[in-house]
Amino acid sequence: QLQASGGGLVQAGGSLRLSCAASERTFSSYTMGWFRQAPGKEREFVAAIRWNFGSTYYADSVKGRFTISRDNAKNTVYLQMNSLKPEDTAVYYCAADRRNSGNYYYTWGYNYWGQGTLVTVSS
Repeated sequence: QLQASGGGLVQAGGSLRLSCAASERTFSSYTMGWFRQAPGKEREFVAAIRWNFGSTYYADSVKGRFTISRDNAKNTVYLQMNSLKPEDTAVYYCAADRRNSGNYYYTWGYNYWGQGTLVTVSS
């Protein structure tokens, strides 16, 4: 129900924009999040956006470099990633919380997950 895309190989300092397309319009009323998982590491929170008023939240490691946004008319959430660093290399997952529980920082706060898209940042 969630399809992430936009990953790829980029040099340090470059930019990528990830997209997460939802299959149903109901996702426009869900909190949406992005997480990432580097090899050998736990999945970690990156960013989230509430369904109403578009409040956004970011991990400290990406604040000021990444921007999450959503287009409810297209059932799509975006993650604009600028000033990429090698440590941003990971598989990026989008997720949806249909309850809008406010637990946006935690993986268990989400009900639906996309399949992931790989971002590789070379030094």
